[in-house]
Amino acid sequence: MPSDAEGRISMKFLFTCGGTAGHINPALGIAARVRELVPDAEFLFVGAAGMMETELVPREGFPIRTIEISNLSRSLSLAGLKHNLHTAKTLVTGSVQARRIIREFSPDVAVGTGGYVCYPVLKAAHALGVPTLVHESNAVPGLTTKLLAKIVDCVMVGFENVKENYPAKTRVEYTGTPVRGGFGGLTQREAKAKLGIPETTPLLLSVWGSLGSDHMNDVMSLLAPMAARRRDFYLIHSAGKRGYAKLHDAVIAHCGESQLKNAVEIREYIYDMQLVMAAADLIACRSGASTLGELAALGKPALLIPSPNVTANHQEKNARLLESAGAAEVLLEGEFTAETLYEKILSLLGSGERLQAMSAAMRGCAVADATNRIADLVLEYVK
Repeated sequence: MPSDAEGRISMKFLFTCGGTAGHINPALGIAARVRELVPDAEFLFVGAAGMMETELVPREGFPIRTIEISNLSRSLSLAGLKHNLHTAKTLVTGSVQARRIIREFSPDVAVGTGGYVCYPVLKAAHALGVPTLVHESNAVPGLTTKLLAKIVDCVMVGFENVKENYPAKTRVEYTGTPVRGGFGGLTQREAKAKLGIPETTPLLLSVWGSLGSDHMNDVMSLLAPMAARRRDFYLIHSAGKRGYAKLHDAVIAHCGESQLKNAVEIREYIYDMQLVMAAADLIACRSGASTLGELAALGKPALLIPSPNVTANHQEKNARLLESAGAAEVLLEGEFTAETLYEKILSLLGSGERLQAMSAAMRGCAVADATNRIADLVLEYVK
């Protein structure tokens, strides 16, 4: 470990994550905790060029550098083949870029929390003798984690009893999934007051991943005008950058801007997620493990609609675990319309006892010290 001019040891931590907030936010939570424990440490994030991490990471005060890397296409079409040829090329160039960054920064440890960018970065770190850890938040490991499990020093997992998914010689530690700081810092009353929502007005938060969901935006294009007209609850819906303009126009076509006031908010992205989740009475969302970790930390009842477009259908498997615990209800795409979804939401919001029971069960699913567990493991490898 290098030392400064006064002879103090200076630790260096490298984090890599990317693509979606579900991969980025856990890394930010871990890094923030490590920064609290080691205030003089240096940090560097490595992400994929042009992706969401280049916006979210600097917002939290951490520097980031990027490499060229793209994902794999599962399509057997000519376009899919061309995409994968490009991915193979970026894997080579990205690996070279990752090695250069790691040599220049000279980290004491490298930590990955998901996304294709993790593979070339952690592989390069391992090859250069840097201790490496990767966190897998889902019950079923993704392709990147499967590949990295053969070379990293430690795999940290968000669910218990999943060691059989990894090579026998791999060190697997159950840590839970970390959440960013600020979750649990506000009461629901305080959060609603900050948002300007009356305490007695039920709040539904509708969020479908950091990139949004075309299918759920289509549903919300019909459900949001219903909420604006009927005013049974206040709705905050996150459309995602790619779907915001289309959804906003569709909702306005059904009801004017004035009708939305004090009833419906359509947002491109929810930057104050800790505040909005704290205020919510019910959260309708996907079931990525990072989202589920935040729900559990806050004890929020959830209506989960898993994404069908994920590896090994892992979101439904995640969701069913919470459903079996009594913390959530699960619907699958194709099982509902905007009208039947609206009635399901009303049914849940209208049952205080049901929501309280779901809230208690959700809290019971939380690993309250997940961030601390991971920070301790990271520091163990530095030592």
